[in-house]
Amino acid sequence: MKKLLILAIGSVLLSSCVSQKKFADLQSQYDATKQELTDAKAKVLECQVEKDKYANQLALLESQNKFLHENNQSNLKQIESLTKLSESANSNIRDVVAQLSEKDKYINGIRGAMSRKDSINLALAVNLKSALSQGIQDEDIIVNVDKTVVYISISDKLLFKSGSSVISPKAKTILEKVAAVIAQKPNMEVMVEGYTDNVPINTACTKDNWDLSVQRATSVIRVLQDDFSIDPKRLVAAGRSEYLPLESNDTAEGRSRNRRTRIVILPKLDQFFDILEQKPGDVK
Repeated sequence: MKKLLILAIGSVLLSSCVSQKKFADLQSQYDATKQELTDAKAKVLECQVEKDKYANQLALLESQNKFLHENNQSNLKQIESLTKLSESANSNIRDVVAQLSEKDKYINGIRGAMSRKDSINLALAVNLKSALSQGIQDEDIIVNVDKTVVYISISDKLLFKSGSSVISPKAKTILEKVAAVIAQKPNMEVMVEGYTDNVPINTACTKDNWDLSVQRATSVIRVLQDDFSIDPKRLVAAGRSEYLPLESNDTAEGRSRNRRTRIVILPKLDQFFDILEQKPGDVK
Protein backbone atom coordinates (compact mmCIF):
# COMPACT_ATOMS: atom_id res chain seq x y z
CA MET A 1 0.00 0.00 0.00
CA LYS A 2 2.76 2.31 0.88
CA LYS A 3 4.50 1.55 -2.39
CA LEU A 4 1.35 2.32 -4.35
CA LEU A 5 0.99 5.65 -2.62
CA ILE A 6 4.55 6.56 -3.49
CA LEU A 7 4.00 5.63 -7.15
CA ALA A 8 0.84 7.67 -7.30
CA ILE A 9 2.53 10.68 -5.83
CA GLY A 10 5.43 10.30 -8.27
CA SER A 11 3.08 9.97 -11.16
CA VAL A 12 1.33 13.22 -10.20
CA LEU A 13 4.59 15.03 -9.77
CA LEU A 14 5.87 13.79 -13.17
CA SER A 15 2.65 14.87 -14.85
CA SER A 16 2.95 18.33 -13.29
CA CYS A 17 6.52 18.70 -14.51
CA VAL A 18 5.59 17.88 -18.13
CA SER A 19 2.79 20.52 -18.23
CA GLN A 20 5.05 23.19 -16.83
CA LYS A 21 7.62 22.55 -19.56
CA LYS A 22 5.05 22.71 -22.28
CA PHE A 23 3.75 25.92 -20.84
CA ALA A 24 7.20 27.36 -20.84
CA ASP A 25 7.66 26.32 -24.44
CA LEU A 26 4.36 27.78 -25.46
CA GLN A 27 5.15 30.94 -23.55
CA SER A 28 8.44 31.19 -25.38
CA GLN A 29 6.74 30.63 -28.73
CA TYR A 30 4.14 33.20 -27.85
CA ASP A 31 6.75 35.77 -26.92
CA ALA A 32 8.67 35.06 -30.13
CA THR A 33 5.53 35.33 -32.20
CA LYS A 34 4.57 38.51 -30.42
CA GLN A 35 8.02 39.94 -31.13
CA GLU A 36 7.76 38.90 -34.75
CA LEU A 37 4.38 40.59 -34.94
CA THR A 38 5.80 43.73 -33.40
CA ASP A 39 8.72 43.64 -35.83
CA ALA A 40 6.31 43.03 -38.70
CA LYS A 41 4.19 46.00 -37.66
CA ALA A 42 7.32 48.13 -37.47
CA LYS A 43 8.35 47.02 -40.96
CA VAL A 44 4.85 47.66 -42.27
CA LEU A 45 4.96 51.13 -40.75
CA GLU A 46 8.42 51.67 -42.22
CA CYS A 47 7.17 50.50 -45.61
CA GLN A 48 4.21 52.82 -45.36
CA VAL A 49 6.57 55.72 -44.63
CA GLU A 50 8.72 54.71 -47.62
CA LYS A 51 5.60 54.37 -49.75
CA ASP A 52 4.44 57.87 -48.79
CA LYS A 53 7.96 59.17 -49.44
CA TYR A 54 8.10 57.57 -52.88
CA ALA A 55 4.57 58.75 -53.61
CA ASN A 56 5.60 62.32 -52.81
CA GLN A 57 8.72 61.97 -54.95
CA LEU A 58 6.63 60.52 -57.77
CA ALA A 59 4.16 63.39 -57.51
CA LEU A 60 7.08 65.86 -57.56
CA LEU A 61 8.60 64.13 -60.57
CA GLU A 62 5.27 64.14 -62.36
CA SER A 63 4.89 67.85 -61.59
CA GLN A 64 8.42 68.54 -62.83
CA ASN A 65 7.82 66.42 -65.90
CA LYS A 66 4.63 68.36 -66.62
CA PHE A 67 6.48 71.66 -66.19
CA LEU A 68 9.31 70.50 -68.42
CA HIS A 69 6.87 69.31 -71.04
CA GLU A 70 4.98 72.61 -71.01
CA ASN A 71 8.26 74.54 -71.02
CA ASN A 72 9.51 72.37 -73.85
CA GLN A 73 6.38 73.11 -75.87
CA SER A 74 6.87 76.82 -75.20
CA ASN A 75 10.52 76.58 -76.24
CA LEU A 76 9.52 74.75 -79.40
CA LYS A 77 7.09 77.53 -80.26
CA GLN A 78 9.78 80.12 -79.57
CA ILE A 79 12.26 78.21 -81.70
CA GLU A 80 9.69 78.01 -84.45
CA SER A 81 9.10 81.77 -84.18
CA LEU A 82 12.85 82.42 -84.10
CA THR A 83 13.30 80.17 -87.12
CA LYS A 84 10.73 82.17 -89.05
CA LEU A 85 12.29 85.40 -87.81
CA SER A 86 15.74 84.13 -88.75
CA GLU A 87 14.54 83.22 -92.22
CA SER A 88 13.01 86.68 -92.56
CA ALA A 89 16.18 88.28 -91.18
CA ASN A 90 18.34 86.23 -93.54
CA SER A 91 16.17 87.34 -96.42
CA ASN A 92 16.49 90.96 -95.30
CA ILE A 93 20.22 90.55 -94.86
CA ARG A 94 20.52 89.13 -98.37
CA ASP A 95 18.54 92.08 -99.70
CA VAL A 96 20.72 94.55 -97.76
CA VAL A 97 23.90 92.83 -98.95
CA ALA A 98 22.64 92.98 -102.52
CA GLN A 99 21.81 96.67 -102.11
CA LEU A 100 25.21 97.35 -100.54
CA SER A 101 26.85 95.50 -103.40
CA GLU A 102 25.03 97.70 -105.89
CA LYS A 103 25.94 100.79 -103.90
CA ASP A 104 29.57 99.65 -103.76
CA LYS A 105 29.54 99.38 -107.54
CA TYR A 106 27.98 102.84 -107.71
CA ILE A 107 30.52 104.34 -105.30
CA ASN A 108 33.41 102.58 -107.03
CA GLY A 109 32.10 103.89 -110.34
CA ILE A 110 32.11 107.44 -109.01
CA ARG A 111 35.53 106.92 -107.45
CA GLY A 112 36.80 105.58 -110.74
CA ALA A 113 35.38 108.57 -112.57
CA MET A 114 36.90 110.95 -110.03
CA SER A 115 40.22 109.12 -110.23
CA ARG A 116 40.21 109.44 -114.01
CA LYS A 117 39.44 113.14 -113.67
CA ASP A 118 42.26 113.51 -111.16
CA SER A 119 44.64 111.84 -113.58
CA ILE A 120 43.43 113.94 -116.51
CA ASN A 121 43.69 117.16 -114.53
CA LEU A 122 47.12 116.30 -113.19
CA ALA A 123 48.36 115.57 -116.71
CA LEU A 124 46.71 118.79 -117.88
CA ALA A 125 48.49 120.78 -115.18
CA VAL A 126 51.82 119.20 -116.10
CA ASN A 127 51.25 120.04 -119.79
CA LEU A 128 50.32 123.61 -118.92
CA LYS A 129 53.35 124.13 -116.73
CA SER A 130 55.56 122.67 -119.42
CA ALA A 131 53.98 124.82 -122.16
CA LEU A 132 54.07 128.03 -120.14
CA SER A 133 57.67 127.46 -119.08
CA GLN A 134 58.78 127.44 -122.71
CA GLY A 135 59.63 131.05 -123.38
CA ILE A 136 57.69 132.42 -120.41
CA GLN A 137 59.41 132.32 -117.03
CA ASP A 138 57.28 134.42 -114.71
CA GLU A 139 56.39 134.08 -111.04
CA ASP A 140 53.14 135.85 -111.84
CA ILE A 141 51.79 132.73 -113.56
CA ILE A 142 50.79 129.97 -111.14
CA VAL A 143 49.38 126.57 -112.18
CA ASN A 144 48.05 124.10 -109.62
CA VAL A 145 45.54 121.30 -109.16
CA ASP A 146 43.02 121.29 -106.32
CA LYS A 147 40.12 118.84 -105.94
CA THR A 148 40.20 117.62 -109.56
CA VAL A 149 40.27 121.19 -110.92
CA VAL A 150 43.19 122.93 -112.68
CA TYR A 151 43.75 126.59 -111.78
CA ILE A 152 45.88 129.01 -113.82
CA SER A 153 46.32 132.31 -112.03
CA ILE A 154 47.81 135.13 -114.12
CA SER A 155 48.68 138.54 -112.72
CA ASP A 156 46.77 141.31 -114.51
CA LYS A 157 50.00 143.17 -115.22
CA LEU A 158 50.76 140.40 -117.76
CA LEU A 159 47.36 140.77 -119.44
CA PHE A 160 46.08 144.35 -119.09
CA LYS A 161 47.17 147.91 -118.55
CA SER A 162 46.04 149.53 -115.30
CA GLY A 163 42.29 150.12 -115.24
CA SER A 164 41.88 148.62 -118.72
CA SER A 165 40.21 145.47 -120.04
CA VAL A 166 42.07 145.46 -123.36
CA ILE A 167 44.32 142.39 -123.81
CA SER A 168 48.01 143.26 -124.31
CA PRO A 169 50.05 141.64 -127.12
CA LYS A 170 52.15 139.76 -124.55
CA ALA A 171 48.97 138.37 -123.04
CA LYS A 172 48.04 136.68 -126.30
CA THR A 173 51.33 134.78 -126.22
CA ILE A 174 50.40 133.40 -122.79
CA LEU A 175 46.80 132.67 -123.76
CA GLU A 176 47.91 130.91 -126.93
CA LYS A 177 49.85 128.38 -124.85
CA VAL A 178 46.89 127.90 -122.52
CA ALA A 179 44.52 127.45 -125.47
CA ALA A 180 46.81 124.85 -127.10
CA VAL A 181 46.56 122.66 -123.99
CA ILE A 182 42.85 123.03 -123.26
CA ALA A 183 42.01 122.40 -126.92
CA GLN A 184 43.25 118.84 -126.36
CA LYS A 185 40.57 118.30 -123.67
CA PRO A 186 37.27 119.00 -125.46
CA ASN A 187 35.21 117.45 -122.64
CA MET A 188 36.32 120.03 -120.09
CA GLU A 189 34.90 123.48 -119.41
CA VAL A 190 36.95 126.66 -119.06
CA MET A 191 35.83 129.38 -116.67
CA VAL A 192 37.65 132.71 -116.65
CA GLU A 193 37.36 134.73 -113.43
CA GLY A 194 38.36 138.38 -113.09
CA TYR A 195 39.58 139.80 -109.74
CA THR A 196 40.41 143.39 -108.78
CA ASP A 197 41.82 145.29 -105.83
CA ASN A 198 39.59 147.60 -103.78
CA VAL A 199 40.61 150.85 -105.46
CA PRO A 200 37.39 152.38 -106.86
CA ILE A 201 37.06 152.91 -110.60
CA ASN A 202 34.44 154.91 -112.49
CA THR A 203 34.94 155.70 -116.17
CA ALA A 204 32.78 156.12 -119.22
CA CYS A 205 33.05 152.36 -119.96
CA THR A 206 33.48 150.98 -116.48
CA LYS A 207 31.16 151.78 -113.61
CA ASP A 208 32.99 149.96 -110.80
CA ASN A 209 35.20 147.00 -109.96
CA TRP A 210 32.37 144.58 -110.74
CA ASP A 211 32.30 145.91 -114.27
CA LEU A 212 36.08 145.81 -114.59
CA SER A 213 36.38 142.20 -113.36
CA VAL A 214 33.67 140.97 -115.74
CA GLN A 215 35.05 142.97 -118.69
CA ARG A 216 38.52 141.49 -118.19
CA ALA A 217 37.13 137.94 -117.95
CA THR A 218 35.09 138.54 -121.11
CA SER A 219 38.15 139.89 -122.92
CA VAL A 220 40.09 136.70 -122.17
CA ILE A 221 37.10 134.61 -123.30
CA ARG A 222 36.95 136.46 -126.63
CA VAL A 223 40.65 135.86 -127.27
CA LEU A 224 40.30 132.15 -126.57
CA GLN A 225 37.26 131.94 -128.85
CA ASP A 226 38.22 134.30 -131.68
CA ASP A 227 42.00 133.95 -131.85
CA PHE A 228 42.48 130.32 -130.81
CA SER A 229 39.17 128.66 -131.82
CA ILE A 230 38.13 127.36 -128.41
CA ASP A 231 34.49 126.24 -128.60
CA PRO A 232 32.45 129.04 -126.95
CA LYS A 233 30.05 126.45 -125.47
CA ARG A 234 32.95 125.42 -123.22
CA LEU A 235 33.65 128.96 -122.00
CA VAL A 236 32.27 130.78 -118.94
CA ALA A 237 33.04 134.41 -117.96
CA ALA A 238 32.78 135.42 -114.29
CA GLY A 239 33.62 138.60 -112.37
CA ARG A 240 34.67 138.44 -108.71
CA SER A 241 35.37 142.14 -108.24
CA GLU A 242 37.37 143.00 -105.08
CA TYR A 243 35.69 140.58 -102.68
CA LEU A 244 38.03 137.58 -102.77
CA PRO A 245 41.49 139.09 -102.20
CA LEU A 246 44.61 136.97 -101.82
CA GLU A 247 46.25 139.54 -99.55
CA SER A 248 45.43 142.77 -97.79
CA ASN A 249 44.70 145.74 -100.03
CA ASP A 250 46.53 148.03 -97.59
CA THR A 251 49.82 147.75 -99.50
CA ALA A 252 50.76 148.24 -103.14
CA GLU A 253 52.19 144.75 -103.25
CA GLY A 254 49.00 143.26 -101.84
CA ARG A 255 46.83 145.16 -104.31
CA SER A 256 49.05 143.97 -107.14
CA ARG A 257 48.57 140.33 -106.14
CA ASN A 258 44.83 140.78 -105.82
CA ARG A 259 44.54 142.11 -109.41
CA ARG A 260 44.55 138.84 -111.30
CA THR A 261 42.74 136.66 -113.80
CA ARG A 262 42.14 133.01 -113.01
CA ILE A 263 41.46 130.41 -115.69
CA VAL A 264 39.72 127.36 -114.23
CA ILE A 265 39.69 124.12 -116.22
CA LEU A 266 37.18 121.64 -114.84
CA PRO A 267 34.98 118.69 -115.87
CA LYS A 268 31.66 119.68 -117.39
CA LEU A 269 29.25 119.94 -114.50
CA ASP A 270 26.34 118.41 -116.40
CA GLN A 271 28.41 115.26 -117.05
CA PHE A 272 29.43 115.13 -113.40
CA PHE A 273 25.81 115.45 -112.26
CA ASP A 274 24.82 112.74 -114.74
CA ILE A 275 27.19 110.42 -112.89
CA LEU A 276 25.70 111.39 -109.52
CA GLU A 277 22.15 110.86 -110.81
CA GLN A 278 22.88 107.35 -112.03
CA LYS A 279 21.16 104.62 -110.07
CA PRO A 280 23.51 102.14 -108.37
CA GLY A 281 22.41 99.39 -110.76
CA ASP A 282 23.34 101.54 -113.76
CA VAL A 283 27.01 101.70 -112.80
CA LYS A 284 29.08 98.93 -114.33
